[in-house]
Amino acid sequence: MIRVLIADDQMLIRQGIRTLLQMDQGISVVGEAADGAETVEKVLAMSVDVLLLDIRMPCRDGIEVLRVLSEREALPPTLILTTFDDSDVVLDGIRAGARGFLLKDVSYQQLLAAIRAVAGGATVFQPAVTERLLRWQCGAHRRRSTA
Repeated sequence: MIRVLIADDQMLIRQGIRTLLQMDQGISVVGEAADGAETVEKVLAMSVDVLLLDIRMPCRDGIEVLRVLSEREALPPTLILTTFDDSDVVLDGIRAGARGFLLKDVSYQQLLAAIRAVAGGATVFQPAVTERLLRWQCGAHRRRSTA
């Protein structure tokens, strides 16, 4: 059983994800958090196999949550699930310890597969995100080599 904590500041999103995940026999939603501070508290207080983490939240954003939990050596495998399609955010998340990055337009099956993969130690990045990061990295490399 994969124990999941959902961290998102929008109640409807949390409830929708919870409802979807509860349809799968192999996943148990152990809690929800509405902001970054609550996310840190809940991760430290319970056993979490996968953290589904939004980036833009009050009290602490997702990147800060990753950093705080990493510093405390309490970061579970984390899948960033967000609407913000921003290369800098993806890179910040990876640097802070996220194991995956998905946009909220993924299908139910893609989300389940990503949760299972991250829980099993893999990394998961939506193909469009990976492609954009590679283009961004190649552009940054070209800019450095011509400077």
